[in-house]
Amino acid sequence: MQLHATDEQVASVVEHIRASGLQEHVSRGSELVIIGAIGDENKLDVGRFEILPGVERVSRVTKQYKIVSRDSHPAGSVVKVRGIGIGGPQIQVIAGPCSVETQEQMDIAADAVAAAGCRLMRGGAFKPRTSPYAFQGLGVTGLEYFQAAARRHKLPIVTELMDIRMLDTFMEYDVDVIQIGARNMQNFDLLKEVGRVNKPVILKRGLSGTISEWLMAAEYIAAGGNHNIIFCERGIRTFETAYRNVLDVTAIPVLKRETHLPVIVDPSHAGGKAWMVPALAQAAIAAGADGLLVEMHPNPCDAWCDADQALSPEELKKLMGTLGAIATAIGRSI
Repeated sequence: MQLHATDEQVASVVEHIRASGLQEHVSRGSELVIIGAIGDENKLDVGRFEILPGVERVSRVTKQYKIVSRDSHPAGSVVKVRGIGIGGPQIQVIAGPCSVETQEQMDIAADAVAAAGCRLMRGGAFKPRTSPYAFQGLGVTGLEYFQAAARRHKLPIVTELMDIRMLDTFMEYDVDVIQIGARNMQNFDLLKEVGRVNKPVILKRGLSGTISEWLMAAEYIAAGGNHNIIFCERGIRTFETAYRNVLDVTAIPVLKRETHLPVIVDPSHAGGKAWMVPALAQAAIAAGADGLLVEMHPNPCDAWCDADQALSPEELKKLMGTLGAIATAIGRSI
């Protein structure tokens, strides 16, 4: 309450709290009065209280993202993808090309992913591109190529969903992990829909998304009943132009403190250059990430999308060896 608020003003706030179905707790100091509302704060209209006479400010004590909060699940959660755990002691590296191009390309890519020791494969059948004239992906044909290549090595697949209308197709083609891209982090209708299906979801951070906004986006999915959510830090937009995005390594320990859900990192989109990927990947694992989303192409020079940031099969295999040493040092494994 404001300094020296009257008893009538305090009583008015208490009345509004009770009318909302909550109980009040009034703390009186020599000058200030603080009124606590006890119960389901979602029933309260914060704006309504802010305009009441004598009110100085209204603050939430509990987090709005209740389901994804670590408060609701003190132990970390492990999201299982066909028996492969993401969030446990074993760090998972999800590798593959930015976009699905041909069946031959995906077959070779799947061979390289498996040979490097990765247990999941990524690939884009539908591509969100800044330019409307850039390659947008092969669509359903791309899903067919992807599944045919990955199944040869029993690799679960990760691919991006851009449109609610394609969700049924994703279910039909048995996509193992649905990726929500950075540009759709706050596409609330899309989040609600993937919240209704029983599929793990990788939720990428928006280009300018705050930690709070990101957590609330995940809450949209969880509120629909799907709690199999994996956060993916992929770099944020700042004033810097020397690299594609700024990898926010700080977000990793912050998220691990705030949420019980797994956190992975996409070093490829963060740096935007293949030579940066190993250093960023190593930093992410050292900071506590549960996995990586890495772009690898059989022949990066020929890639139809994001050629600059794709590793070669040899580079991916070398990176896996380096990551194994870091994982061992922090008591985990690759």
